[in-house]
Amino acid sequence: MKLQFEKIEPEFGSSFRLIHHTEPDSCWVYWHYHPEYEIVFVPYGNGKRHVGHHISTYENGDLVFMGPNLPHLNFSHGITGAFEEIVVQLKEDFLGKDFLLKPEMAAIRRLFDRSHQGISFFGETKRRAGEKLAALPGLSPFERLMTLLDLFQQLAVSNEYVILNAQGFSLDLNGREQDRINRIYGFVETHFSQPIAMQEVASLAGMTVPAFCRYFRKMTQMTFTDFVNEFRITQARKLLAGDRSVTEVCFESGFNNLSHFNKVFKHRTGQTPGDYRKALFP
Repeated sequence: MKLQFEKIEPEFGSSFRLIHHTEPDSCWVYWHYHPEYEIVFVPYGNGKRHVGHHISTYENGDLVFMGPNLPHLNFSHGITGAFEEIVVQLKEDFLGKDFLLKPEMAAIRRLFDRSHQGISFFGETKRRAGEKLAALPGLSPFERLMTLLDLFQQLAVSNEYVILNAQGFSLDLNGREQDRINRIYGFVETHFSQPIAMQEVASLAGMTVPAFCRYFRKMTQMTFTDFVNEFRITQARKLLAGDRSVTEVCFESGFNNLSHFNKVFKHRTGQTPGDYRKALFP
């Protein structure tokens, strides 16, 4: 997928942006970045978490705080059925240039610093903070702001969290590497339903095959084959929500062997394609 820039504007009468999604893929961007900080709360369900170099899955909802210009995938990407998401987006100076420099903001300032690597919260912190975030849409602008400040302090003093990108994220969003990654992602997006020759993709990146394999793993923390399979499984999950047979889905999503498709699908989702479809339409 091509890395996209998302332009964000605060709501009228507010210093930050609050979004309440009730349908999956309701955001027009997928693999994207923006200069704003972002909190994402998914109250329930399972899905994929792709933040910077970090790729994993979440279960029973998720709560993530991400810093500026940290590429991430739409948290509902590939999900079908019931979905809900609360998103808060804000600039570092949303309450003034020196806001985070106030002595009372010391813990929150450290939280904002950690968020540049992406933070996932769990346990009682996720539950209690999630309750605050879920209440935001129904509050007045002033109550939203006070609740948000209280939320930041709660997250700042919690030890129930994991850093998603412990080694940092080194992708140059404005340079040659972004253009190269965009070409690779765009090629996969266009050709995923066809056989993809490693030599062709390596040539697109201006590299030999061994150099490309090392480069891609360094940039994404996954092999190119795993990336293509991940992309194809995402497409397959969407197709399984329709009326195509499992065999048709297999070939339309780029797999040329039904047995291999079943194996990869179960490895990625924990279910066979047939069981996945039955869960969608019980």
